[in-house]
Formats: sequence, C-alpha cells, structure tokens
Amino acid sequence: MSKIVDARGRSCPEPVIMTKQAVETFDGKEIHVLLDAVVAVENVKRYAQNKGFNVEKRDNYDDFLLIISK
Repeated sequence: MSKIVDARGRSCPEPVIMTKQAVETFDGKEIHVLLDAVVAVENVKRYAQNKGFNVEKRDNYDDFLLIISK
C-alpha cells in the first residue's frame, strides 16, 4: 500500500516539509501527495526529483496528485 500525504489547503513550505518526512521514511512503496496549488506542485516535484525520485503528476478535478517513486 502506498503512503498518502494530504497537503491540500496547506501553503508552502508546509507541503514540501510533509513530503520530506515521507521521503525520509521511504520503504520502497509509492508516496502519493495530494495538493491543491500549482506552486506547491512545482515545489514538491522539484524537491523529490532533487532527492533522486521519479515524479508523475496527475490532475484530479481541482486537485493534483503527485506519485513519487524510485
């Protein structure tokens, strides 16, 4: 089962910090990050990629889903 980080309604840098905590305990399972701001999407995506992770972005109505994996 994947780890879910629900950062909707949070402003930066909080979504990045929440993602950082999930990345630090990465156990090989995908991390799903739910976001509702384009700026947060870009910041979280950049952070995860800089840590060597693959990031897939999916639009989900008014929200965004980032799938972070190795």
